[in-house]
Amino acid sequence: MTACQDKSILLQGLVDAELDAVNAAAFETHLKTCNGCHGEYLRMLALREAVTAPSITYRAPERLRANIEAMLSASDSPNLADARPTRARVSAWNVGGAGGLLAAGLGIMLVLPQVADNGLERQLVASHVRSLLANHLTDVATADQHVVRPWFNGKVDVAPPVPQLADQGFPLVGGRLDYIDGRVAPAIVYKRRLHTVNLFAWPADERLFNGSKTVRRDGYTVVEWTAGGLRYAAVSDIDPNDLKLFKAAFEAHSPDPSH
Repeated sequence: MTACQDKSILLQGLVDAELDAVNAAAFETHLKTCNGCHGEYLRMLALREAVTAPSITYRAPERLRANIEAMLSASDSPNLADARPTRARVSAWNVGGAGGLLAAGLGIMLVLPQVADNGLERQLVASHVRSLLANHLTDVATADQHVVRPWFNGKVDVAPPVPQLADQGFPLVGGRLDYIDGRVAPAIVYKRRLHTVNLFAWPADERLFNGSKTVRRDGYTVVEWTAGGLRYAAVSDIDPNDLKLFKAAFEAHSPDPSH
């Protein structure tokens, strides 16, 4: 028996202790009556315990650092492109040992930003779902943009623009405080017919992300972009093209940060 497809986010959230008390208690009640979800919950707990067991950890040898530094120093040589592998260089790397570890280390360095973003996008989707399930969509419920933005002042580090987008098919519902990427962040809530769009904002770190991207996760779309020193993330279950229209409308009707 498999787990309920519509419970995957809640199941992961419970395993990772990301659910609030209300949703955690509700889902634990569901586990008592659903063998599929209960079995998957136990499997995920066992997997997490297995991959964090001390017995599978590996400490790289001390010589690895020296070997990497030696290779980096060698790379500064102007004749590196014409150089031929030497016995000394091959033996220093011990080919199958330190060389393999270096390749694995470089691979991890390349993958880490993507893994971090995947974790952030999981947070964004989980926060979107929680706002719907816990009946906590807004802290300030109003369609008046001149009320929502001032409400954020003093409560969060940034007060993002709150344009009125009803004429573009995205009426404003209100705003609330949420918790994203280790900080309290504003969430501006819009509607698209019967669907909800949560727009999160926090100070941008251009070293980690600068530009825009669209990601699909667990049936939800996340559209992310940076503008005016802020990083935005719009999350919804509407058609991805509609969410891109929302981004375009938001940008077109937000004040120019340079003025």
